Amino acid sequence: MKPVGKALNVLSAAVAAALLLSFLALGAGPLPALGTALDPGAGVWNAAADARPVRTEALHLPGLHGPVTVSFDAAGVPAVHAGSDEDGFTAQGYLHAKFRVTQLDLERRMAQGRLAELTGPAAVESDTFQLQSGLLRTARAEWATTSPDSPAGRALTAYSRGVNAQLEERRRNGDWPAVFALAGVHPADWTPVDSLSVQALLTQNMSYGTSPLAYALLRDSLGERRTMDWFPVLPGNDQRPYDTGPYRSLGLDPLPAAGNANAAVPADASPPADASSPAVPPSAATSAASAPTAAAASVTAAADILGRFQRLPATGIDVYSHSNAWAANGPAVAGARSILAGDPHLQLTLPSFWYQMALSSPGTTVTGASLVALPGILIGRNAHLSWTMTDVQNQSTLFYVERTDPQRPGEYYWQGAWRRMEQVHYTIPVRGGSPVPLTVDLTVHGPVMNQAGQTTSVSWMGNYPSASLAAVLAINKAAGQDGFRSALAGWRAPTLNFTYADDQGNIGVQAAGYFPQVKAGQPWFPLPGTGEYDIAGTIPVAALPQVHNPAGHVVATANQRPVTGDYPYYVGTTMAAYDAGYRAQRIYQVLEGRSAPLTADDFAALQGDVTDPLAARSVPALRTALQGVALDRVQQKALDQLTGWDHRMTTSAAGATIWWTFWSDYLSVVFQPWWDAAKVPVDKDSPKLDITPTRASLDQDLQAWTLHDPGNPAFTPPGGPPGDAPTAMRTAFTRAVTELTAKLGDDPATWGWGRVHTREIPSMLDVSALGEGPTPADGDRFTVNAAEGGLNSSFGPSWRMVVAWTGDGQADARAIYPGGQSENPESPWYRTFGADWWNGRLRPLRTAEDGAPSVAVWTLEEER
Repeated sequence: MKPVGKALNVLSAAVAAALLLSFLALGAGPLPALGTALDPGAGVWNAAADARPVRTEALHLPGLHGPVTVSFDAAGVPAVHAGSDEDGFTAQGYLHAKFRVTQLDLERRMAQGRLAELTGPAAVESDTFQLQSGLLRTARAEWATTSPDSPAGRALTAYSRGVNAQLEERRRNGDWPAVFALAGVHPADWTPVDSLSVQALLTQNMSYGTSPLAYALLRDSLGERRTMDWFPVLPGNDQRPYDTGPYRSLGLDPLPAAGNANAAVPADASPPADASSPAVPPSAATSAASAPTAAAASVTAAADILGRFQRLPATGIDVYSHSNAWAANGPAVAGARSILAGDPHLQLTLPSFWYQMALSSPGTTVTGASLVALPGILIGRNAHLSWTMTDVQNQSTLFYVERTDPQRPGEYYWQGAWRRMEQVHYTIPVRGGSPVPLTVDLTVHGPVMNQAGQTTSVSWMGNYPSASLAAVLAINKAAGQDGFRSALAGWRAPTLNFTYADDQGNIGVQAAGYFPQVKAGQPWFPLPGTGEYDIAGTIPVAALPQVHNPAGHVVATANQRPVTGDYPYYVGTTMAAYDAGYRAQRIYQVLEGRSAPLTADDFAALQGDVTDPLAARSVPALRTALQGVALDRVQQKALDQLTGWDHRMTTSAAGATIWWTFWSDYLSVVFQPWWDAAKVPVDKDSPKLDITPTRASLDQDLQAWTLHDPGNPAFTPPGGPPGDAPTAMRTAFTRAVTELTAKLGDDPATWGWGRVHTREIPSMLDVSALGEGPTPADGDRFTVNAAEGGLNSSFGPSWRMVVAWTGDGQADARAIYPGGQSENPESPWYRTFGADWWNGRLRPLRTAEDGAPSVAVWTLEEER
């Protein structure tokens, strides 16, 4: 904690670092290849001071109001005791810069379009995209409206002070990590704008989606009717929403406006300038009446933008759905008043984007996962409350096709008049190359991302003012569910489900953030930018999906649709980066199928569950389709493996391999003929248009048709003979067995899932020796223990946590994340948690008041 990893893709920082530092490992322009120098044991690592064990000492930091102690346990987890929140955040900034300075600077550079300054020309495209997207502009605007005396203002200032104290130490002793030492480019001082820029980056990764552009390409190829039949707004399969109603329609809340009462303008959009001419209709050449030309231009624009996105680092936009969370109370639990479990599924790297720590000051006792670059604890527990997050279904990004005219350069037609675009100018510094000038055009909707074919601007909720950091700081201090829900009222982006449990036995889930609603039109397609289809407002907080102390005493959110089809507001379509509902179904099945009250150990075990719910529903239909069919020896043995399989995706299970290969081929058998006939341009947006089990819409369709509509017209390929589900299943099964025989041999009993499925945690520096895996691994994208991203997965549970509240302020809290606290491979704290994470073991999650055994203590004092 799905630009902010499907941030919290909060959360692309480490991934960005991993992919962009690959430029360093490979060599970019005059920058030498660093791969050999970055191998473990090389002198450049051994020389770094942060490779040596931490020792007890006194340190002097400017700006402290009183002494601060930092106690480190054997795993490198610090417990900070401070006399004020500000001093605690100064210590937090110092710790982040001490153990994650490379990560800090790379996050900042990616967010602000300054990677090419370090890595050379290869990063210019990423820098261009981020400067166009406006993360830096939004961060500057947000800081300008943040009172220095507000909790967020004081926290950001104090945090920056701590980062800069550590940077100054490095400047004095020349102790820079390998990347900076070898490149000769060093981090500048940290500012609150830098933290807010990284916050925007993480928001981008979690919520910046491109589905309207993919819909435009599908509409152009498959046609609108088939596109909406196969990628519908409402899912075709059964879901388990956590909020089943009754719902209230409470109208709309306005988006923050800037200079115009008639339009909501993000911080990164141009206030609508006065009309440059009287309100006259656009010329025929630019009118919507010329539909074929406009449609072709729209598709060209969509393809151009999507092509740019595909060349970005994998964390540039939201791709995968993210995370599990569930809670239980009352008679559903044993030995506790309430229990919470959470495991956000994000890109995995070493080091992680998480940094575990505990903070203590008067009025604050909080522990958990902090995000490098930001003050506070994003996921964890305080003295009375525990919380976690999952991605919620929502369309946070809308694309507008602006009406322009070659005879009126630099203008666009909006609300009956021609208006001039605002321009922002940048110069991108490039290591080893000439600076690159960049001009960004802004309309009332937001930045213009494309002018090829048609001028297209983007309105993204991450560019509107947000008090998300203030909400986090308030949650850190919340004393119970009322304080928690009150704090979330200020959360705006990214949109998330917050699941909580407290020491009084309360549980619940609350969606939070901007859910945009348009005046007219279909927002899942690019919309005309002439004003009639603008955003009308957002769903009021009181009407957002939520449940508190449910009657059944259990609640789960795993990126499924959070509401039923009766919900009165639009929250996105099946193509948006949310799940097909299988993980949520499995979690509810376990929670509600209990034979005895649940314990914290039961919650921890469920986090490692690898039962595939889609397989459990579909394999019986496959076996029925194969009844009476003459099978050869290998096919019969493969069927026998499926017959005896328990639907668990374990490394030894041959049934898992056969099932996954069959389902992949089944999708292809049914949909590929339609794709080929319609010439769907998969190459323009393979993450959303390719036919794989990662397409939630198609998984939902095929499951529903197989079980309830086996004669659906989709089973009859264009120009082919009549077909049905059993025929397509038999074809897919034959194809799967043939493929597996060629790959793994002719004995299906040996086709264990671990032979084809692995998990990998790459290093931030893209050096294989510094990462972990690929290793044979359990799970798939449909299991609770999720392994997203293909047969070699580097996407999954980034932080596992279970908190059982046993009394007033008393909790059994446990957590784990992959890797360790330090980014230095030579540090003893680089891989500290690895073995426990791989094996599903949780470690105690202690507050600073718990008095964990310490191996070293720092005393931080005001610099003399």
